[in-house]
Amino acid sequence: MYLLQSKKNKHWYTGCATDLRKRFKDHNQGKVLATKGRGPFILIYYEACLNKNDAFAREKYLKSHQGRDWLRKIL
Repeated sequence: MYLLQSKKNKHWYTGCATDLRKRFKDHNQGKVLATKGRGPFILIYYEACLNKNDAFAREKYLKSHQGRDWLRKIL
């Protein structure tokens, strides 16, 4: 699970990946439709999860109001 910030507009993008380095590279090369045209990006936060379900649950929480507040507090 990771959090990127666009250098262009400062918006955050939360996602999950099994290979974070490859996924980060894909984001910066415009290969990810959800972030295409918003890059370049910086990685500002990531967490390792035990499995996909845990990663998706954590991503969902961090996209919620409570999760965004938690991220703002720690970052």
